[in-house]
Amino acid sequence: MNVSQIMTRDVQTVGPQESLQRAAQLMDRLDVGSLLVCDGRKLLGIVTDRDITVRGTALGLAPNGSCVSDVMSRSVQWCTEDQDAQDVMKKMADAQVRRLPVVDGKSELVGIVSVGDVATRSHAGVGAMVREISTPSHPEGTPSQP
Repeated sequence: MNVSQIMTRDVQTVGPQESLQRAAQLMDRLDVGSLLVCDGRKLLGIVTDRDITVRGTALGLAPNGSCVSDVMSRSVQWCTEDQDAQDVMKKMADAQVRRLPVVDGKSELVGIVSVGDVATRSHAGVGAMVREISTPSHPEGTPSQP
């Protein structure tokens, strides 16, 4: 099974020059914790509610006077829709991310694949993937001792 069979195609995005307030309002309306940042369909990064709250506050940014580009993460893991879903699940587990943007050959956004997509549209390896994604990471990359 490849990613095109399980991904979500209709993805709401935000532009890099949108205000932090606008991004937060959009997250609230959509009931999501992150938005992909695009220039048109060109994937530039991702902004999370944590980026807005923690980074924005740490920098002393005003939500209505600062841009998404001020706090967004520019290095984003991604996949293509022709990739094998098992390989993408492994990539998500290795990176400990719950969603991956799906891009075409021009790095233009065509969708997103999430743990939820995998769980509802494919059953292979879901439990193991969720466990690996949810395992807390540590600076040395080793699990904490109880």
